[in-house]
Amino acid sequence: MPDLLLELRSEEIPARMQAKAAGDLKKLVTDALVDAGLTYEGAKEFFSPRRLTLNIKGLTARSADVREERKGPRVGSPEKALAGFLRGAGLADISEAKIQSDPKKGDFYVAVIEKPGRDAKDIIRDVMPGIIRNFPWPKSMRWGAASAEPGSLRWVRPLQSIVCTFGTEIEETEVIDFEIDGIVASNVTRGHRFHAPEPFTVKRFDDYAAGLEKARVILDAERRKHIIRDDAANLAFANGLDVVEDEGLLDEVAGLVEYPQVLLGEFEEDFLQIPDEITRLTIKTNQKCFVTRKHGDDKLTNKFILVANIAATDGGREICHGNGKVVRARLSDALHFWHIDQRDLPDMDRLKASAEKFGLDLKKPLDQRMAKLDALNVTFHAKLGSQGERVARIRALAAKLAPIVGADAAAVDRAVVLAKADLRTESVGEFPELQGLMGRKYALLQGESDDVAAAIEEHYKPLGPSDVVPRGKVSLTVALADKLDTLTGFWSIDEKPTGSGDPYALRRAALGVIRIILERGVRLPLLSIFDDRDLLSFFHDRFKVYLRDMGARYDLIDAVLSENADDLETVARRVEALTKFLDSEDGKNLLAGEKRAGQLLAAEEKKKTRVAEKVDPALFETDAEKALYEAIVSASAKAREASVKEDYFSAMEALSALRAPVDTFFEDVLVNAEDEAVRANRLALLSLIRKVTGTVADFSKISG
Repeated sequence: MPDLLLELRSEEIPARMQAKAAGDLKKLVTDALVDAGLTYEGAKEFFSPRRLTLNIKGLTARSADVREERKGPRVGSPEKALAGFLRGAGLADISEAKIQSDPKKGDFYVAVIEKPGRDAKDIIRDVMPGIIRNFPWPKSMRWGAASAEPGSLRWVRPLQSIVCTFGTEIEETEVIDFEIDGIVASNVTRGHRFHAPEPFTVKRFDDYAAGLEKARVILDAERRKHIIRDDAANLAFANGLDVVEDEGLLDEVAGLVEYPQVLLGEFEEDFLQIPDEITRLTIKTNQKCFVTRKHGDDKLTNKFILVANIAATDGGREICHGNGKVVRARLSDALHFWHIDQRDLPDMDRLKASAEKFGLDLKKPLDQRMAKLDALNVTFHAKLGSQGERVARIRALAAKLAPIVGADAAAVDRAVVLAKADLRTESVGEFPELQGLMGRKYALLQGESDDVAAAIEEHYKPLGPSDVVPRGKVSLTVALADKLDTLTGFWSIDEKPTGSGDPYALRRAALGVIRIILERGVRLPLLSIFDDRDLLSFFHDRFKVYLRDMGARYDLIDAVLSENADDLETVARRVEALTKFLDSEDGKNLLAGEKRAGQLLAAEEKKKTRVAEKVDPALFETDAEKALYEAIVSASAKAREASVKEDYFSAMEALSALRAPVDTFFEDVLVNAEDEAVRANRLALLSLIRKVTGTVADFSKISG
């Protein structure tokens, strides 16, 4: 069966767009071919800075003939109905339709539509121009003389050539020569624009990939990544160094080069006084280079790994020198930021009111930055006030949370008032992703305690499901206060997540609170912080997702999580106990007994049969009734005692003693007794079972 090779070669495609564009090309082409009646064995996309490539294996050479019978209106239907049928079926006259009979519905028209198959080459020639012209680039451009024409081709960068060949492995391939805005598809491509810019012809994917390799182009992005990773590690090792791994940077660099050449650059050691995080971000952001460490040492060195796209004749000396000049200039700026952030601000008199408001010491640089943040009235949100007002809210909330968490109140207060101060530092202004981390470094420099400094950095955590949760009690308190203020604030102005939209990351904030509560064992009744059932429901939704991701069953979560449950740590422990309990024989017995009683009771309630308000032992007529009642009273007392001790497994275990008396009750007792009072009393006994078991879980919500 034939294969299809497609290459779209252009000027530089931004690295962040390449993988998605290649995936889009694969989907658009294969969907179009399948919709046209073709099938294929497999498809693989490739991308590099200057080309998108698609290789489709085992494509059928021709689409199948199609015969379709389309049922129409009954014979004798109005002209309007007949005309619509003819248009839809593509018939010129009703005489072209067949008449079929139905014993019940009578005679009706049937159109027989026959569509002959088409050659795959013709299908490809038809679909490709539309796919290219309407390609879903996030940003695109027009170019050249044709750009002035209406409807001219748009592409991410100027499209230079198209390769489109079709054929089997043993036969000569054909060029499918469609045209779009003057670019005609051919079997000619070019390699590396400096090392091998000459055109060369290709037939099918294997010789295409081999030809590119000879022309200094590594087509496979994963292979380019392996080359960069391995060569960088080997070069670093040869110089007594380790590369600081960065998968995101590796992906980006692999999208910037077609012929990766790994080199070692350096800068002056004086720049190593800059914090490693700033050095790493400076070199990564501005030069797309990797930093290094010495073997067995966490401290960065003044050597960095760069990846060029050409094999230099001088061994890369000029390339390293040029990159080094840029790195030195950027690090010089970073060093300036680092020093200026530790100096006094010039307008100290204007900061006194803010300093007094937050109890700040204007002799300390970080305190000055917090005072500046407040004095400038920097907006947090138009409806929620300034950053200073937000810090004041977090401060009040943290004071309320500190005794609940068991944190030192003074340390919590100090951490809160400094937590956002680094937003006014030059370092964070240049690299916003360093907020918190730089605050910690500046806090330690001005003599703050380790707990306070850690809380300044960690109060943003966890930033996602894989991020760590703070450990120290001061950090936990400030992190909770920060996230709860975000949630209550945006809920108060009715800015809630809708569908997939969550511009203020409120789902992440709620998940952060949940993880802190559960992973650090914080007993925090949420309704003591906010009185908003809607917000509590939002927490319940996030809580269910979290527990489900941890392996809990949805039905068991629903069985334990009541509408007003706000102590999520307790709920989680009860779900854990219920999960363990239902895996035991006692658990299975209790579930079976409760369901038997519950189903009968529900059926009678549906019929509006009277159920007594409470059980009256004087109405018992059988030993089974007495035994069940005594078992309920005894099990209830034991379960209540265990629940007070928060031993939820033992509470459930105590209730499992009800199974035997429940079974005996159903064997010996007729619930629907003729005496209405006896019947109502027996139903009340069953209702008591539901009430008692409901203290640990709603068993009606448990499947099985």
